[in-house]
Amino acid sequence: MGTLLFIRHAETDMAGLFCGHSDPPVNEHGHRQIEGLLRALENESIDAVYTSDLSRALTTADAIAKAFRLSPVAVPGLREIDFGEWEGRSWRDIESRNATYARRWSETYPQLPAPGGESFEAFQSRVMAEVERLLTLPDQKCLAVVTHGGVMRVVLRTRCGVNEEEAWEQTKTYCGFFRFRQRESR
Repeated sequence: MGTLLFIRHAETDMAGLFCGHSDPPVNEHGHRQIEGLLRALENESIDAVYTSDLSRALTTADAIAKAFRLSPVAVPGLREIDFGEWEGRSWRDIESRNATYARRWSETYPQLPAPGGESFEAFQSRVMAEVERLLTLPDQKCLAVVTHGGVMRVVLRTRCGVNEEEAWEQTKTYCGFFRFRQRESR
């Protein structure tokens, strides 16, 4: 059984805004974060690199793949949740446009999707199906999985037993990562 090394993408200029399926590039600070990530990973033995197909993840994954002489594999199932009409907006802007819905969303999270967005149930199902697929790949000891904070929180909660608050803490850092090792018996 192998290890999945979940890595959050580098920073973009949309940091602090709802950024799910939006596709901004990595910013200058993000490129420096990638350099630090590569230093942190230099003693790892990575056999393959899988990544969300959004450019912020692809840019991060390309750098990792190059360092390990690999080619990244883009996987749409590793995308962040789609925030629909909230894409590119701040929470303050969302509240000012529709305070009632924003309050309901906040109070019932994750049951209520953003307007026009992906339901959390569909997102979690998509993410876990992809994680399960990656775990069944043969002859892979360590896979780098470059993705998004929301994807990582789903894995931490559903496969690692981490509570919501701790999952948020563990996924705040751009280019942060954690290891998931599948146990022999489930």
